Amino acid sequence: MTYYIVGLGNPGREYENTRHNTGRVVLDAFRRAEGLPEWIFNKKLNALVSSGRIKSFNLNLILPQTFMNKSGDTLKQIKDLRFKVQGKGKEKRTEAVNLVVVHDDLDIPFGSYKISFNKSSGGHRGVESIIKVLQTTAFVRVRVGISPVTTKGLVKKPSGEVAVEKHILGKFSPDQLVALKKLSRHISDGLSCLITEGREKAMSQYHS
Repeated sequence: MTYYIVGLGNPGREYENTRHNTGRVVLDAFRRAEGLPEWIFNKKLNALVSSGRIKSFNLNLILPQTFMNKSGDTLKQIKDLRFKVQGKGKEKRTEAVNLVVVHDDLDIPFGSYKISFNKSSGGHRGVESIIKVLQTTAFVRVRVGISPVTTKGLVKKPSGEVAVEKHILGKFSPDQLVALKKLSRHISDGLSCLITEGREKAMSQYHS
């Protein structure tokens, strides 16, 4: 099976190392950790793509070159996403079985992450765009925390649209980039487990 792992963010140098580009940073770290090829621009997908293998699994790592709120446009062009029906009756959903989306998350403190499945967008516009295209929330997400924390370690989310935008588009400090690089190594192990050993094991063993 071929997996599609999508790192969300905005293209362009002005957005490099911003919190909203965390998904791109983490996915590039995974690419390097697995020794996968350099990014190549794919015109059809309007995305940077790195293709390779882990064990018997094919991988396509994807960095959409659209802005965040148009992230779903790239997925429209992927013809071999696999779907299956899970659940019954009103709970029935179509699961995208070979899709993983990596992105920043304001509900999680900086330095932590969670592997989640079948969750709402939480207001994340890139995830909202993908949900709108796929018509389902049933796919795996690696949610990487970007919220500041109090001295007691509690999440201190920015309040109000202006404050949120300022925070997510702000750049990481050098020390934060070092911490994110360290966290990315752990996330890379989780992604490898997800691909080779399945969603349930990865969700139970990999988080921080």
